[in-house]
Amino acid sequence: MSDFREPASVTRDRLGRMTIAAMTFDERYRAIDARDARFDGQFVTAVRSTGIYCRPSCPARTPRAANVSFYPTSAAAHEAGFRACKRCLPEATPGSPQWNLRGDVAGRAMRLIADGVVDREGVSGLSRRLGYSERHLTRLLTTELGAGPLALARAHRAHTARTLLVDTDLSMADVAFAAGFGSIRQFNETTTEVFALSPTDLRARRRRTASTPGRIDLILPRREPFDAVGLFGWMRAHAVPGVEDGGVASFARTIRLDGGPAWFEVAEDASGRLRLRAELTSLRDLAPLISRVRRLFDLDADPTAIDAGLSQHPELQPLVRRIPGVRLPAAVDADEMLIRAMIGQQISVASARTVMGRLAAALGEPMETSTGPALLFPTPAAIAEHGADVLRGPGARVRAIVGAATALADGTLRLGPGDDTDEQRAALMALPGIGPWTADYVRMRVLGDPDVLLPGDVAARAGAAAAGIPAEAAALTAWASRVAPWRSYLMAHLWYAAPVTQAWRAPVPDPAPRKASR
Repeated sequence: MSDFREPASVTRDRLGRMTIAAMTFDERYRAIDARDARFDGQFVTAVRSTGIYCRPSCPARTPRAANVSFYPTSAAAHEAGFRACKRCLPEATPGSPQWNLRGDVAGRAMRLIADGVVDREGVSGLSRRLGYSERHLTRLLTTELGAGPLALARAHRAHTARTLLVDTDLSMADVAFAAGFGSIRQFNETTTEVFALSPTDLRARRRRTASTPGRIDLILPRREPFDAVGLFGWMRAHAVPGVEDGGVASFARTIRLDGGPAWFEVAEDASGRLRLRAELTSLRDLAPLISRVRRLFDLDADPTAIDAGLSQHPELQPLVRRIPGVRLPAAVDADEMLIRAMIGQQISVASARTVMGRLAAALGEPMETSTGPALLFPTPAAIAEHGADVLRGPGARVRAIVGAATALADGTLRLGPGDDTDEQRAALMALPGIGPWTADYVRMRVLGDPDVLLPGDVAARAGAAAAGIPAEAAALTAWASRVAPWRSYLMAHLWYAAPVTQAWRAPVPDPAPRKASR
């Protein structure tokens, strides 16, 4: 039998998906009485006698059940008049894995709020993206999550502000605007109301770390176990020359954000913590960047539940024991992910890197970073206009890539983390040259959908054969149905099990820095 055990208080819905929202009061109370850190970020405990709310693992004495209320989000606790605990700092936990697991309106809304949509476009913009009226969306989120979109966005800003106050040397004004507040007064009032501490008092709790002027340096919380070796190996193997740079325990790349181009690096430090360093054109882009990086590295996943679900099947137990805490890389740019997926169809990872490196060198925009010159991945507009002159290969494939870029550039096709999974797949499948593998791969990477199987993937089928699982597409599809809702994580294990990907986990030296070129 496997060493992994699913927490007894986790329930499952009719599709077998973990449902924290369905936990009873007694199940939640047992979790906080056991100070179970596996539930941190998945709900908060509000104590009426003290007026504070805590994470489930708070080390303080367990309150009497009669004084306790549970809320699905910190925003709901804020709205009910509670303040964050100064001891356990519930805002410093990884985010809820439910927002990636859930494809309903609440989950889609939370992904968009974390990406800064409410700060940039207001509630009207969020409602428009989700296809609901503002009034109905507010009612829906309040019923489901205990708070409306404005309150949820406000809680997200407060969390970002606390992180910046504790982990950086940014001025108070820079922290306020980087977190998304409209004014210093709003920043002061919200921070004091949420944490019962002024921004100055929160800064006094700052971690003393070396900092570089002009660079953001943050710690990224995560749940254990965490397969850093495989994740960095994946990034290194897929890194686009000039745009991305992957090392044994680091990954860096450029990215376009609303305020301008940015660069970031995620690295594991000597103590095993993940650190984010970033250089931004506009500090207002910091909160969306953190959200995208967390999604890229799948930092809000619940590895205990995933490993427990996979380990129920004897064929997968050796894979999970070999790689506990496997993560599924997402995407920092949805449009770029589609182009990369189309280029990678039916060719090796190494060949795809070569093609994308050539495309970036010809059409990418140069930018300077503290580590040297780099390139921004080409925009859909640039690929639509000049891609046919740069791309090589079958004419039908080149036309399909240019056609998809044109659809992205003119707005005919819109992709993002708030998409409905079925609608996104249908829109992609309607484009010439996009089949099930590409549509589902984009769904897996852009939405972070945990339950996608790619039965036609050659490397995954090789990994299935190596693991003693049916490797033919139809047989693999039938066998994998028992793994729902974790088929995307099954894919990750199968990829790592394939002979062709063994180098992804090999301890190789850090590559020499690459020089960007036009």
